[in-house]
Amino acid sequence: MKTKLWILLGIILIGAGIAVGGIGLKEYLDEKNAGDDYKDLKEDVVVPSVSPVPKEEKKTSETKEPLDIPVDFDKLTEKCSDIYAWIRIPGTDIDYPIVQREGDNDYYLNHTIEGKEKIEGAIFTEDYNTRDFTDPHTVIYGHNMRNGSMFRQLHRYEDRKFFQENNEILIYQPEQILHYQIFAAYVYDDRHLLMSFDCENPDEYAAYLDSIFRQKNMNTMIDTSVTVTEEDKIVTLSTCNGNTDERYLVQAVLVSIEK
Repeated sequence: MKTKLWILLGIILIGAGIAVGGIGLKEYLDEKNAGDDYKDLKEDVVVPSVSPVPKEEKKTSETKEPLDIPVDFDKLTEKCSDIYAWIRIPGTDIDYPIVQREGDNDYYLNHTIEGKEKIEGAIFTEDYNTRDFTDPHTVIYGHNMRNGSMFRQLHRYEDRKFFQENNEILIYQPEQILHYQIFAAYVYDDRHLLMSFDCENPDEYAAYLDSIFRQKNMNTMIDTSVTVTEEDKIVTLSTCNGNTDERYLVQAVLVSIEK
């Protein structure tokens, strides 16, 4: 009788081990292949740069060169109507569409732009922000995937040399290109920034900006040569920092707009 019980227990343990192993393998493969759909997307929608019009071919001094928008927004919105912008950070592999789903701010935590339920989700903003980047503070979210995709490479800004040499963020929209300069990168708690700081209030916004520049943590990167006031517009790129109650933030100020 005891022998049968030991055999049964062994079978149960083996079955449990196989199940756990299967879950572990799935998680490993999900992480390994995270972002593959976005690689295929880039091949389909990224377009060659527009060559500047030679001066001798310009008919009048008012001739305007076309905007060098590197993505086909017509194709993008056919694939997903929630896409409204594209973010690119030179010096990193961050090169993704930005989405926003009105009325469901959690959807893109675990859905790709094609509606597939996957752990990498998408790069997204919440509907607390407008889609034209005219808010004083826009927060853009992305997962920290172990295979290097999505917002994983924001953590490269923990290195001071990299922070100093790679300070540009480009955001493309169908009719404009927004140029941002990175001024801060640091670990923060997991509070909801847009709910915690009323950046529509100039005094509170100024106090929040001042709190950023006053941070003294060892791994905090601040470019004190950049001036940011309550009249400026900033973006915060937010990703996980390993601990569930922490976020890694990279912040940049709008310096110019091409239209």
